[in-house]
Amino acid sequence: MVVIIAATRGSRAEFLEHPLGRSLTRMTFDPTLQFAVIENNQAGLPAAFNRFLVEEMRPHALVFMHDDVWIDDLFFSDRIRAALDTFDIAGLAGNRRLLPGAPAWHVKNNALEWDSEFLSGIVCHGAQPFGAASVYGPTPAPVQLLDGVLIAARASALLDAGVRFDRRFDFHHYDMDFSRQANAAGLKVGTWPIAVTHASGGAFGTPAWSRSLALYREKWSAAAANSAAPETA
Repeated sequence: MVVIIAATRGSRAEFLEHPLGRSLTRMTFDPTLQFAVIENNQAGLPAAFNRFLVEEMRPHALVFMHDDVWIDDLFFSDRIRAALDTFDIAGLAGNRRLLPGAPAWHVKNNALEWDSEFLSGIVCHGAQPFGAASVYGPTPAPVQLLDGVLIAARASALLDAGVRFDRRFDFHHYDMDFSRQANAAGLKVGTWPIAVTHASGGAFGTPAWSRSLALYREKWSAAAANSAAPETA
C-alpha cells in the first residue's frame, strides 16, 4: 500500500478543501492508495511524520507531503512504486552534490546563487492544478539532497537504517537534514518524475527560516568536527 502522510493546522474537513485533500478525493478510484492526515497539528513536520515510522507501517510505502500540493498525476501510486524500486528514498527535486554550508538544497552560497549544473527534477507551481513547470534538471537521478515537498520511502528501509526526521527542525531544513542522514546511512536517494503542482513558493529569508538554518549548520558542523576528530583509546 502507498500511504500519503500529511499534517494540517485545521480539521480533516478543512484539509479536504486544501490542494492535497482535493487531489486525494479525486483519486479514490485507486485501491492501492491511502492517506493519513494529522489534524490540528501544532508540532513541526518532523514530529508529525515520525509518528508513522513504526513497525505497524513496515509493509507500506510512505509518502510525506505538504498539504498545499496538487497531485496532477492520476498514476501517482504507480510512480511511487517505480521510484522505490530504484531508490530507497525518492523525491521530486534535489541536488546531485552536497555543499555543506549551502543554505538551501538548490543554491550554492549565502547569495542564493542557483547550483543549476547539479540540480535534478521538475515541480510545477501555481494556485491551481497543472501549474507552470519549474525544470531543475534531468530526472530520475541519484541526489545528495531532496526538496521536502514530497519525500517517499519504504517504511522498512527507514526502520532498518534507523533514519528519522529530526525534531529540532520545525518546517525548514528538515528535508536537507533527512537527506544527509539517509546518505550517511547508506540509503540510495534520488529524484523521480511525478506530476504535481506546489501552491507555495517557499519562505526563504524569514526569521523562522534563518533560525532553522543556524540549527542546521550547527548540527552538521558538529558532526563534521566529530568525524574528523582522532579516535582515543
